[in-house]
Amino acid sequence: MLELIILIGLAVFALTYRFNNGENVYRFFVSQASSVYDKYAPYSFKEVRAKTKELGQEYTPKQYMTQVIVFAVVAFGITYLYFYNIIISIIYALIAIAFIPYLAYLRCQKVYSEFIFEQIQIYTTNVIMEFNTTQSFVKALEGVRDSGILEDPVLQDVKTMVDMSYQNGTIDESIEFFNAKYPYYMVKNMNQLFLQITKEGAKDSGQALENMSMDIDALVEGVYRDQIDRKEFHRRFITFGLALFLLVMAMQFLLGTDSYIELLDMWYVQLILHAIIIVNSFFLITGEKFYYEDVGVE
Repeated sequence: MLELIILIGLAVFALTYRFNNGENVYRFFVSQASSVYDKYAPYSFKEVRAKTKELGQEYTPKQYMTQVIVFAVVAFGITYLYFYNIIISIIYALIAIAFIPYLAYLRCQKVYSEFIFEQIQIYTTNVIMEFNTTQSFVKALEGVRDSGILEDPVLQDVKTMVDMSYQNGTIDESIEFFNAKYPYYMVKNMNQLFLQITKEGAKDSGQALENMSMDIDALVEGVYRDQIDRKEFHRRFITFGLALFLLVMAMQFLLGTDSYIELLDMWYVQLILHAIIIVNSFFLITGEKFYYEDVGVE
């Protein structure tokens, strides 16, 4: 059976090479994967991935290939220790590789979330500074818009806020638009303060804005501290998660390898081992999702 799988793999490789007129097979597979991605990936994620590339944090094809090799080797090695069956190990290796696009999705979302949070921090801090000079919310928005410190998509949304304010003659709808687009605690509080100052006036708006600026600084510090804590958690979590898979080695040490292999003939033992792998994998994926999601969100 193993020889048959190897022959099929060689045949696929040879046919692929022939039909691509000598093109590098690796580049062919990369281009085909990119085509499938461009066709089926959600539009919103295409924007996220484009921004990740623009920030220089997207993996290169070589890094993705390294990830494929590492996932395949680790999955194959661990499951072979469980079942001593090459076919089962190959299946698990392919399943592990299939999770790489999902992990890439989570990582790009994390990069994009961190970028947006930094942009929101810049937006709030500079609008407060501009307002202290202009004493006008719309003028403050225009100052931040024209300063060159913001990037899309936040920059485009600030431009929309300015246009809506002039069209409606009020800042209400523009604030609702921005709050819905970026539901951050500091955005809602700051915009609500500006709405109150604009509509009701304030005897000491400078003090209120200074307090708001201090709150934003404290919040940003807390978010960055959380990011550092997450990185440390992630390192320990991966170590612990992989260690759980290797508990089967302790079982073999206690029983002896020969006795353990005899147990594999029992169907319910195989079922239990599959369940252990699935539960541990779910545990790892859930931890990865926690690490990557909601970065920068209060």
